[in-house]
Amino acid sequence: MAAENRSIQLKLVTLEQMRQQAQKGGGQERIDQQHSRGKLTARERLALLMDDDTFVEMDTFVTHRATDFGLADRKFLGDAVVTGYGRVDGRQVFAFAQDFTVFGGSLSEAVSQKICKVMDLAAKTGCPLVGLNDSGGARIQEGVTSLAAYGDIFLRNTLFSGVIPQISVIVGPAAGGAVYSPAITDFVFMVSGTGQMYITGPDVIKAVTGENVTHEELGGAAAHATRSGVAQFVYETEEECLAEVRRLLGFLPGNNLDDSPIVVTGDGAGRTDPDLAQLVPDDANRPYDMRDIIYRIVDDEEFMEVHQSFAPNVVVGLGRLDGRTVGIIGNQPQHLAGVLDIDASNKAARFVRFCDCFNIPLVTLVDVPGFMPGVDQEYGGIIRHGAKLIYAYAEATVPKVSVIIRKAYGGAYIVMSSKHLRSDVNFVWPSAEIAVMGAEGAVNIIYRGEISSAEDPDQTRKELVVDYQEKFTNPYVAANRGYIDDIIDPSETRPRLIRALEMLQNKRDTLPAKKHGNIPL
Repeated sequence: MAAENRSIQLKLVTLEQMRQQAQKGGGQERIDQQHSRGKLTARERLALLMDDDTFVEMDTFVTHRATDFGLADRKFLGDAVVTGYGRVDGRQVFAFAQDFTVFGGSLSEAVSQKICKVMDLAAKTGCPLVGLNDSGGARIQEGVTSLAAYGDIFLRNTLFSGVIPQISVIVGPAAGGAVYSPAITDFVFMVSGTGQMYITGPDVIKAVTGENVTHEELGGAAAHATRSGVAQFVYETEEECLAEVRRLLGFLPGNNLDDSPIVVTGDGAGRTDPDLAQLVPDDANRPYDMRDIIYRIVDDEEFMEVHQSFAPNVVVGLGRLDGRTVGIIGNQPQHLAGVLDIDASNKAARFVRFCDCFNIPLVTLVDVPGFMPGVDQEYGGIIRHGAKLIYAYAEATVPKVSVIIRKAYGGAYIVMSSKHLRSDVNFVWPSAEIAVMGAEGAVNIIYRGEISSAEDPDQTRKELVVDYQEKFTNPYVAANRGYIDDIIDPSETRPRLIRALEMLQNKRDTLPAKKHGNIPL
């Protein structure tokens, strides 16, 4: 028996030595290189993501199977990815972190199988998945096998979309096919200076098109946060980025059958705000920041804005009302008067659909003059892209509550969570206007002849505008039709929203039986 115990002890010592070897990834020299670039290692990143001492690594001893190009004798335990599960604020989360110290984090068949295993487990157990991306792309030495490996990941990204939250964090390069997995996931975080995404690199672009562009200009965080819209969040450091991933997870349910966690904030459900109306100028053409209203409405002024730098004429993000997560969409008069254009329609539609996937109620704050006019918008497909937002709101079955703050004109009134798209509760502030267009524009069209023949055209126009506003654009007209459920005191916006969402808590809504709809992509 003593001999057997000694044998077990020796094997345990060997096991611990192998684990320590795996912890070193591609070796200390490669780790030092990673740090010299201002980047953390895969395991350091996972330690920041997870609660202390909760990460459980899986497939520590997996190695690649390639034998060509001298790879048979170059194997590292775990290959080029660290996978496993742990806890974030006490809730279980699965994660993988590509290890750039091993073959540049390149994707091999073994790496893909490790990633697919945690993806499958995340879906089976109903837990969020976080992918930390830092890779040179497909492992060229494995040829088509590495391409097939990407396909296996893409398939799971797609099948599990809307089932579990999927978050991608770009902390290094992601090039070629590697970019499509993050693109399918729900949210993309990027770190400035080190995170980069592009289909083809600067050298290929120069060879094909003659254009000169740097890696950062082409696929850096700023480009994707402001121009392409690929990245929803950008942060200066990995530490800050991963802290914000943890914050986002705190708003989300584990899966599509769960509710979001309830957080006791201490911010009273009956709290009113007498100064809320003062934030909005009486002049419909004067700008203000819709976020100022959002901060005053939500619990503890905590609002996590999504896509802050992309299409800033619409604001989307997550907050809480009486401790429960809500998705908030609001037109932003501070940018382009809050008009809906191509990018704003896409941004809002995608966010609405995400919230609907994961049972997150929608609160829409409306102050919209219409859709953006212009040849570029028409040629760019504003009809098709604007229709996405209609589709998203109409299809959504979660509780939907809206407040018209100042104005809702034309087709944009319909699009922004109107009663006609199955919104459940629609409020309006008493000074708001709802009409086909603004009173001045309508008067200039309807009374053109009368104005031009008047002794004092300007005075006549003013009188007609006031008369038109009293008869047609005031909120009582829509309320008389039942298109508005109530005209509310602005100071009571928060408690009225909370009460409406409380009433809708057990809402059940359905869609016609079908395989899936055909959203105008």
